[in-house]
Amino acid sequence: MLARRLRAGGVLSTTEVTPMRAVGMLAAVLVLTSACAAAPTAAAQPDLAAELDRVIEKRLTQMGAPGAIVSLSIPGEIDYVKAFGTADPATGAPMEVADHHRIGSVTKTFTGTAVLRLVDQGRIALSDPISRYVDGVPSGDQITLDMLGRMRSGLADYTQAPQFLERLYRESPQGPDAFPMTHREMLDIAFALPLNFPPGSRYEYSNTNTVLLAMVVERVSGTSMGQFLQTEVFAPLGLTDTSYPSDGRLPEPFAHGFNEAPGGTVVDTTFWNPSWADAAGKIVSTIDDVRTWTRALGTGALLEPETQAARIRDGLEVVAGVDYAFAIFDAQGWLGHNGDIPGYATVAVHLPEKDATLVVFVNSDVPEPHSAGQIAYVVTRLVTPDNVYELGPQPPDE
Repeated sequence: MLARRLRAGGVLSTTEVTPMRAVGMLAAVLVLTSACAAAPTAAAQPDLAAELDRVIEKRLTQMGAPGAIVSLSIPGEIDYVKAFGTADPATGAPMEVADHHRIGSVTKTFTGTAVLRLVDQGRIALSDPISRYVDGVPSGDQITLDMLGRMRSGLADYTQAPQFLERLYRESPQGPDAFPMTHREMLDIAFALPLNFPPGSRYEYSNTNTVLLAMVVERVSGTSMGQFLQTEVFAPLGLTDTSYPSDGRLPEPFAHGFNEAPGGTVVDTTFWNPSWADAAGKIVSTIDDVRTWTRALGTGALLEPETQAARIRDGLEVVAGVDYAFAIFDAQGWLGHNGDIPGYATVAVHLPEKDATLVVFVNSDVPEPHSAGQIAYVVTRLVTPDNVYELGPQPPDE
């Protein structure tokens, strides 16, 4: 897309797709079953809930994805949570609202918030150069923490490198402990490549930026990124089903995920080790936890008001109607992020003017464009026609 692609679960890119999107995406070949594993909550208005069921089921069938979970909350209007289709087509097990899901680059919103928590504590400043915290970064004395969070550093994305992609698809199927990656390995790949542009001069999505921010958090806090998130983000919000995993195992219950490998074969990626995604994309969560998180993100619940205001201010337009700010985008008024990691696609957004929160999980990243984004599009077209979530052209209804 534009080339209208969504990179790393993130934002529109003008370049190629990262493996969080998949290599060589074709039309979906997975079959949707008709199972719907959970009824909409009682608070949903019956007519609107039925219409949501209809548009979601129609688009899921059109995409050919196996299953989805959708949560939409608008105070005074609707509180809707429902699972559709199958969590595992091999067994026919239905998708359940409680299923754990890999949220891909929605993780970046957690990492950005961790950095901003340190800002609020007076321990760092966004104007600090990355060279103050990490040695060996190309042009590190010119790249600020703010540039990293806003994807304006110019640093190459390690997940785009051919040697990374080859290892990802060769080693990941070997088991949940296969293909571990260290920060040093990630940075060595990225730093061997030239900068894409002078620091601060424009936008280009790069997972390298977020890995560096995590390294800052770890150095300043003296704890691991996972522990910092647990203490500063997960626990304060009661996110008891959210984790920062160290291997490819998933907590029960979980949905199987499906990705298109090189050559066009659709593969089950459920237990692929996400260590390579690090703070850019490896969090695992549930629809209820992500709904709680997304509202906190959109309202700035964990940040000082001036920090939240600065976070969402001065975003660069990356496509019509979509601005990218500090580890968060504004898409037609919806604040949040999308996510892709092999097998899983996510949208997590909040519309402040209606206090509306929308979260979409799809257990396939094969459909093009972004599978969770397609469902977010048809949902918002129905319920918030003045604020339709759209990161690029959408397929026509069939």
